[in-house]
Amino acid sequence: MPQQTYRGRFAPTPNGPLHFGSLVTALGSFIDARSRGGEWLVRIEDLDPPRIMAGAADSILRTLDSFGLYWDGEVLFQSQRHSIYQERLDQLDHMQLIYPCGCSRKEIQKQALGTATGPVYPGTCRNGLAEGREARALRVRVSDAGVRFTDRLQGDIEEWLPEQVGDFVLRRADGLFAYQLATVVDDAIQGITDIVRGVDLLDSTGRQIYLQQSLGFMTPRYMHLPLAANAAGEKLSKQTRAPAVTTERAAALLVDALRFLGQPVPLDLETGAVEEVLDWATQHWDPDSIPRTRLISVL
Repeated sequence: MPQQTYRGRFAPTPNGPLHFGSLVTALGSFIDARSRGGEWLVRIEDLDPPRIMAGAADSILRTLDSFGLYWDGEVLFQSQRHSIYQERLDQLDHMQLIYPCGCSRKEIQKQALGTATGPVYPGTCRNGLAEGREARALRVRVSDAGVRFTDRLQGDIEEWLPEQVGDFVLRRADGLFAYQLATVVDDAIQGITDIVRGVDLLDSTGRQIYLQQSLGFMTPRYMHLPLAANAAGEKLSKQTRAPAVTTERAAALLVDALRFLGQPVPLDLETGAVEEVLDWATQHWDPDSIPRTRLISVL
C-alpha cells in the first residue's frame, strides 16, 4: 500500500496582522511539510465575524508571500463553507449525538465545575430542555471514555472529556458554527495528514479527535509548538499588543524563528536571503531539537 502524501496546513484567524508568534507557527508547519516533500495549505478561519479585522486576511497572505511561505492550491475561507458544516451537524444529529442546550453562559459559569482548561458543562440539558426553556446552542454528547494520542513534541496525552470538558458546543447561540466542528470537517475534506500548530490548541485536540472518530474521519498526526511570550510571560497576541512582523527584515526574522524552534542556524545566514534561509531550514529541519516546553520568552 503506497504511503500517504504528507499534507499540512496553516490556519490563522484574521483578527490582526501576523506577529512573531504566528510566524513561528507558520514557519514550523511550512518547513515540517517541505522537509518531507509534502504539501502545505493555507486556510483562513474567519467563522466569527465579531473577531475579524477588515483587511487582515489579505495582510496575512501578503506577509506569508513576503516571507517565502508559498502555499499549495487555493486558500480556503471558512466563512464560505456553512452548508458543509451543517451537513456534518445533520450527520451527528442522525446519530443522536447532539442535543439542544438552553443554558446561558452565565448559568454555565455558575453551575459548572472548573478545571485547568475552563468550566466543565454539567449536562443540564442532556436529557431534554426544562419546561419553558428555548434552545440556544447545540452540544455533542461525549462518551465516557478517554481520548489518547501521542503528540510529536509534547508526548503522550490523555484527556477524559466527561470530567475535563463535558458535552461541548458545535453550534453557538448566535447561530455560528463552533471552531471545533469546522476545523475537524475542513481537515478531513482537505486530506490533512499532519497538524503543526501552537500548544495553546493542545487542549482542543481531545475534542477534535472525538469528533473525528464520531464522523469516521482519519486522525492526523499532531505536533504542538511552544508559544512565544512577552516579558510578562503572556502569549504574543492581539490582546497583548504583539507588534506585527516587518517584511523588510523577513530573512532575519526567519532566522530568529528557526532559532526559537531550536534549529542551529549558521551565523552566515543572518545576512542571507529569504530563499537561502528556507532552503537551509528545509534540508536541516530537526523536530527533535524543538524545546519541549509551552512558553518561551522572546522580549
